[in-house]
Amino acid sequence: MATITPNKIISFTILLFITINIANGQAQPNQSTLVFYLQDVGKGPKSTVSPVIGINGKVWSYNTFGTIFVVDDPVTISPSSYSTQIGRAQGIITVTSQDGANVNIVLSIVFNNAQYAGSTLEIQGTSHQRDNLRELGVVSGTGRFRFARGFVVFETISYDPTYSQSVIRLTVTLAIP
Repeated sequence: MATITPNKIISFTILLFITINIANGQAQPNQSTLVFYLQDVGKGPKSTVSPVIGINGKVWSYNTFGTIFVVDDPVTISPSSYSTQIGRAQGIITVTSQDGANVNIVLSIVFNNAQYAGSTLEIQGTSHQRDNLRELGVVSGTGRFRFARGFVVFETISYDPTYSQSVIRLTVTLAIP
């Protein structure tokens, strides 16, 4: 019969503690939440989103299947267009559903502020554009956000139809290893 020594009990206890912590999710990556705002302007001399191609003979709009837009929105720290700009949201929006309800978004948040300068977050997914809250995936990142994964909730907090101007809150939840 094997003898149980204090060293064996301590070793077993440490191994059990490590196993329980891993099983309970204690060894998960760091999770962070960031909030910032897109200043999106669709009409006028300061337009930040523009259609570049669509189906011949159809109006190129957010509701027309096949229309592709390019985006270069300022990213700010508050809803005011005069607040501190921390980067640009640059990418492509494609109307992908026949009824115009869904768009596919490929968007890079390119940071230029001191804290995250040179870093990016890469966002991709289908947006149900008629919903007030739209969730897309964070599929990658660079710099401070290297290997980031997570999700982002887009919420339109104001809209001015005269200039097709929207302020969109982005709440980004990230897991960074």
